[in-house]
Amino acid sequence: MRVLMTCAVNPGHSITKAEIAEKCNASKNHLGQVIRQLAHLGYIRALRGRNGGMYLASPAEEIRVGAVFRLFEADLPFAECFDAKDNNCPLIHSCWLRPALKRAVEAFYTSLDDISLADLVDGNTDLESILNLPANKITPVMCDGHGGLAAS
Repeated sequence: MRVLMTCAVNPGHSITKAEIAEKCNASKNHLGQVIRQLAHLGYIRALRGRNGGMYLASPAEEIRVGAVFRLFEADLPFAECFDAKDNNCPLIHSCWLRPALKRAVEAFYTSLDDISLADLVDGNTDLESILNLPANKITPVMCDGHGGLAAS
């Protein structure tokens, strides 16, 4: 989400992995994996080369937080009984907690579906002050800041 929020706060500009790592106190290696996945899933467009970087591939209003969390977190088991490979719980077939937890996890994701990336960044001046890059440090891209090409 920090990659997406940084791109959303800097529309129309190409942001580098190093800039996000510095702003968010994150590992460049980890960000590289996240960026590749976000690009593969169509959330960002990544540019290589000297003036490379990334920007949102679609408007922030269209990016749902729940969808992003499902893609990145759904494979992580919430509890041991959710892990088909490493589950050793002897209660698995008689426990009523597991279905309750499953409903709770789905309710969590459903509540995030109501939130867009724009909801997280628009008017959030504190976030902007942290993630907004100085004009002399960012590279403009020929896009409208929402993944489309800029009008000429």
